[in-house]
Amino acid sequence: MAAKAEELFAFLDDHARLARHMERPSLMTAYGVFRVETDALHGRAVGSVIRMSGSVLGMEMSVEEVVTEYVPPRSKVWETQSKPRLLVVDGYRMGFTVSPRDGGSLLTVFIDYGLPRDGVARYVGLLFGRSYARWCTQRMVQDAVSRYRPAELPS
Repeated sequence: MAAKAEELFAFLDDHARLARHMERPSLMTAYGVFRVETDALHGRAVGSVIRMSGSVLGMEMSVEEVVTEYVPPRSKVWETQSKPRLLVVDGYRMGFTVSPRDGGSLLTVFIDYGLPRDGVARYVGLLFGRSYARWCTQRMVQDAVSRYRPAELPS
């Protein structure tokens, strides 16, 4: 990616921007939308809290995350703090690393997630959990690529 590690990290470090894909209706959220809120530390320190809430298919969803690793401009990790109220995944650990590379950076985004344990949500998770997790990580990467795509390359 054609961005210096410090610049790319700063772009991704804005959790509201990083989770923007959750604030827009899409097929992957069953056209539901989430609201992202951060504490006074804005997700930019170990212990900082990030909350997302909204509704999907008429069901209230919510998740509370806490930043567990924060090493600017190299890595950031956050994970669910309490039992999330989500449809296709259960608790998760998510984050990104930025590594300098030949005049740019290498971005890696990951998610380690569990499936819901009970009822219909378990089956929905088995069917859609992997696709949903891939969509989330790919959207984060795509947003960064779009931000730092050289002007001479076609979209």
